[in-house]
Amino acid sequence: MNLAAISHDATARDCFCLEPDRFVFRLRCAKGDIARVVLHHQDKYLPLSIQDTRGEVPMTVAASDSCLDYWQAELNFHLVCLRYWFQITDTAGNTVYYSNHHFSDTPFTDTDDMFDCPQNLREEERFFTPAWAENQVVYQVFPSRFASSRPVPEALWYKAPVTPWDELHGDLRGLTDHLEHLKELGVDILYMTPIFRSNSCHKYDTIDYYTIDPAFGTQQDLKNLVDKAHELGLRVILDGVFNHTAPEFFAFADIREKGADSKYLDWYFIDGFPLRAKRGEKPNFKTFSYFGGMPKLNVKNPEVTRYILDVALYWLRQCGIDGWRLDVGDEIGHSFWKQFRREIKAEFPEALIVGEVWHLAEDFLQGDEWDTVMNYPFYQSALALAAREEMTVSRFVEDLNFLKGRLHPRVIPLLWNLVDSHDTPRLLHHCGGDKRRMKLIAALQLLSPGMPMIYYGDEYAMDGGQDPDCRRGMLWAQDRQDGDMYAWYRSLLRLRREHPEILSSQARDLPEDEKGLLLRHVGGCTLVFHCKEGTVILPELAGKRDLLSGEITDGCFGPYSVAVVQDA
Repeated sequence: MNLAAISHDATARDCFCLEPDRFVFRLRCAKGDIARVVLHHQDKYLPLSIQDTRGEVPMTVAASDSCLDYWQAELNFHLVCLRYWFQITDTAGNTVYYSNHHFSDTPFTDTDDMFDCPQNLREEERFFTPAWAENQVVYQVFPSRFASSRPVPEALWYKAPVTPWDELHGDLRGLTDHLEHLKELGVDILYMTPIFRSNSCHKYDTIDYYTIDPAFGTQQDLKNLVDKAHELGLRVILDGVFNHTAPEFFAFADIREKGADSKYLDWYFIDGFPLRAKRGEKPNFKTFSYFGGMPKLNVKNPEVTRYILDVALYWLRQCGIDGWRLDVGDEIGHSFWKQFRREIKAEFPEALIVGEVWHLAEDFLQGDEWDTVMNYPFYQSALALAAREEMTVSRFVEDLNFLKGRLHPRVIPLLWNLVDSHDTPRLLHHCGGDKRRMKLIAALQLLSPGMPMIYYGDEYAMDGGQDPDCRRGMLWAQDRQDGDMYAWYRSLLRLRREHPEILSSQARDLPEDEKGLLLRHVGGCTLVFHCKEGTVILPELAGKRDLLSGEITDGCFGPYSVAVVQDA
């Protein structure tokens, strides 16, 4: 038995409350090492001489990644404090007992030696997320390149490759005029990259957080967009760039003018004067990615904290937006995000808070900071599996299970599962122009639990390399659109909407690496994802209806094909 791999945190990470009197317990063990786990429990304060409160619950493997099995059990109780421990039997029949971070050869009988679960504390730590957001579909727009309310020459709008300095004149009114496209496609949420005053095209270097960039329009234009989106049943998420500003932002501009005498000196991280930010050299003040045009804010300063919180609340109050996506969120401290959540949720409990982070972010997802994150691990795994064929189907499933085993179950249906964005090459580019692979990855994205994020133009097979070329003008000319890809996206979104049962996180994934095949059993269906060249034959599925195509399948599935076959 691999004792070193066995672990349990007696905190809200591994012992948490789903709803009053209902709790989840998790235990991590080496993959394939353990055959049986039993959770033993009893009341902390009632002696056995008065009442025997002892009980036991068998645990099951909820997820398995490449190294670990995640055992889990649910338990209902109503008391002051629960004490518990684990009985663990390996595949060879050896049994140990684990509690309070140590092992024993005999069962635990002294409650002082057991793990501790104070009921009220755990219930106070409950993770509340906006129910409306679960499994909703996000559509990301780069406003300057999506649609314009003014005539733009086609040679400019469809320029490829595009540069950071190309002004295509996309604006909020143009976006508002095209909201029906989002509705017809079948998405639920519009997420816009920054729209506040800035001298750049991308607007990630904010000069004024209280002013819509004049190139995009006015505050009234944003209000009109949000109102129309809400009429259509769409939500609107804005991009909050609170990690850094533009050098022209009033506080940094004052530092540039007055140097060490500036009253805003503690708003940033200044290492010395004169300020230096030459291209190719490390600035002598903290920035985003050593780029001198994006000086980093010091959110530990209460004045900075108050300023950012007021900005976030202002746009929720004035324009009725539905939440914030937080740029470079993992480079800002936990204490700030805890306060951010408290103030936002106190007034707008249904607002969605989404952090940008490119790695596992469980420390931000404990219920007191963000609701969810942009799920870049999904992006990396999906591309490795189907765009480059560098990953086996088993490893892909293990990567999904790694997140499932580590994150709170409330987070899984809220994960922003993306396959490209304004920061990456476009999906078609990743696939080397192979639209079969693109369709497969889109299906993996849109038929999985979570909040898939579609990058504008993917529905028309829009191409583009690394930033900035991934930010080309949206394909509005019909002769430039891929109608077959659009129909594929619409069919996936229709199926997702009409059969929400296939989005259950309780799906059973069966990978077959040699065939490059992933079979997912969920909601009375078998989802077939064939991730290789060649054809696979599954006679057990022949004669059944494929909900995706509407046809009766013959059980033969070609290269990079997808089907959703009804089991009955």
